[in-house]
Amino acid sequence: MNIFARTLIAAALMAGSVTSFAQISTKVPQRPAGQTDMVNFAAEPIKNVRVGFIGLGMRGPDAVKRFTHIPGTEVIALCDIEPDRVAKTQKYLTDANKPKAAEYYGSEDAWKQLCDRDDIDLVYIATDWRTHAPMAKYAMEKGKHVAIEVPAATSLEEIWDLINTSERTRKHCMMLENCVYDFFEANTLNMAQHDLFGEVLHVEGSYIHNLSDFWPYYHNNWRMEFNQNHRGDVYPTHGMGPACQLLDMHRGDRMTTLVAMDTKSANGPAYIEKTTGKRPEKFLNGDHTMTMIRTANGKTIHIQHDVLTPRPYSRMYQLTGTKGFANKYPMEGYALEPEQISGDSIPDHENLSAHGYMTQEQADALTARYTSPVIKQIGNLAKTVGGHGGMDFIMDYRLVYCLQNGLPLDMDVYDLAEWCCLVPLTELSINNGSAPVEVPDFTRGAWQKVKGYRYAFAE
Repeated sequence: MNIFARTLIAAALMAGSVTSFAQISTKVPQRPAGQTDMVNFAAEPIKNVRVGFIGLGMRGPDAVKRFTHIPGTEVIALCDIEPDRVAKTQKYLTDANKPKAAEYYGSEDAWKQLCDRDDIDLVYIATDWRTHAPMAKYAMEKGKHVAIEVPAATSLEEIWDLINTSERTRKHCMMLENCVYDFFEANTLNMAQHDLFGEVLHVEGSYIHNLSDFWPYYHNNWRMEFNQNHRGDVYPTHGMGPACQLLDMHRGDRMTTLVAMDTKSANGPAYIEKTTGKRPEKFLNGDHTMTMIRTANGKTIHIQHDVLTPRPYSRMYQLTGTKGFANKYPMEGYALEPEQISGDSIPDHENLSAHGYMTQEQADALTARYTSPVIKQIGNLAKTVGGHGGMDFIMDYRLVYCLQNGLPLDMDVYDLAEWCCLVPLTELSINNGSAPVEVPDFTRGAWQKVKGYRYAFAE
């Protein structure tokens, strides 16, 4: 063996040992005695779901309005630190001929009074990110199920707190990730569950949304401050949710390793200088962040975050399977091998080729054949009520439907954990030279308990 070959082998061995050694480990705390996992958990049915809303700024009021269209619900209480927001939202109830809700405002701790009530089943939290986890934990400890806006948690400590509290109290802890109910995503998920794409190998998602027109509307500038003080993908769930459902995360597979990197900070500091007249001494988050994830079953996920550069809105949403492909942005389309389609429901399916997208006529026929069961259930009303095209209403309706019928929720506390963990783990990776980071098993061994992601329906 010549010296060049020996050098290559030595380099490969060294690279392998360094890669293994360089992965950053994450601790999985032991499950406290007496707790059991919440995988596929179903609570006792609640025929009339009584709701308290905390946070009536940008998203809360629309949620209250949507709930006026859901049978078997009652808005019991409204809370916000600003009294005018409470009054404005109260009008949505009176306009819908609903009873007036109790009001809480004016204090940083007013929300606790709402949670302390004994006539509320569900606390719906739509506040700023830093208060999501503490409010949810407190509400569960007071005997309430909780639904939390995205991201529900921004640190591993918060994530484990929510998991342990949910397991201990046996209360649902669901994150309000609406994008899993977008019509294209939901229908494509149903296609994947019918093996239309073969085995799904790789999925992509993102949150690419230039927020330059929205920054002034965040109360006390909290969202820009979070980007200023943190690196990494601070808002990953819109991309992660649909991606993880396609790959059956903690329902037969789980994430194992994550690597992230970012660009330098350019537009963030420039925005602060433009609006305040002073350039910030620090701005940690890069304009664009990329994350690669590997799963136990050898699948991969690619996630991006960019809220600072002038780009068209995109959540990417891309699926690569052994027999087909789906893509939403910038153009919705499907590409399939011809043998994946049987029968005559898709015109000219014999001439399909995965080298190009099928025609719009074929895609429409495919969607009609594989319409998601949740779209069939409530899609038409969702389009009428609205909320990001209807997906917000489907999210709320499905939450209530599952509570009313004593079914497992569409999203559980481990979905919350897996989708939110990118916030701390991408920061950890980037701060250590884009080192690989171990992704914890948030189910603590229960990730193979259920085989495949599915919605639950009453018989």
